[in-house]
Amino acid sequence: MDVVSGVDSGESLTVRKQRATKARIAAAAAQSVIDHGLAAATVERIAAAAEVGRATFFRYFSAKEDAVAEGMTAHWLDLITAAIAAQPPHLPAGAALAAAFEDLGDGFDAISGQVRELATLTRSSPVFSAWTLQIYLRYESAIAELLGPRCPDPAPDDPRPRLLGALAMASVRIALDDWLVHGGSLPDRVRAALASIEVV
Repeated sequence: MDVVSGVDSGESLTVRKQRATKARIAAAAAQSVIDHGLAAATVERIAAAAEVGRATFFRYFSAKEDAVAEGMTAHWLDLITAAIAAQPPHLPAGAALAAAFEDLGDGFDAISGQVRELATLTRSSPVFSAWTLQIYLRYESAIAELLGPRCPDPAPDDPRPRLLGALAMASVRIALDDWLVHGGSLPDRVRAALASIEVV
């Protein structure tokens, strides 16, 4: 299985189609929030954008918030992994991680409202908090997979890539918590947290 995409090459055609439909609904949900805001991102609007019926929507998601969270997760996971993969090959793991998040900070002001709204949503209930933890684990695994080859003298059971993935997402979570309470610049808070990581 590909850790980043979650795709199992041994899946049946039916399962792949179901996965594709779920991903399309989630992507439509995320885009609807970006375009219209969370309140206006109705199930009907999301289903129409994904070209599915309301009943199909509810076969995959119990509420619009679930679809939005899944869609935004996939969106940000794609951005994070692409930013890390784009770093020059000579950069070691820690430097590549910091540089990737530096790039992700560009243009943040334009989406800060959506990020605040979604961050508040994911902290609004125990169910969303538990779901968010699972999402962070997906991020950590994807980051670790990309950073592993950049570690000096990597070994099959080397803990450093996973530590870097975990520390990166802990940095993001702490920065988000502080930003929601105290304001300021979220990218600056993330950069400051990442700058303190010295695993490799």
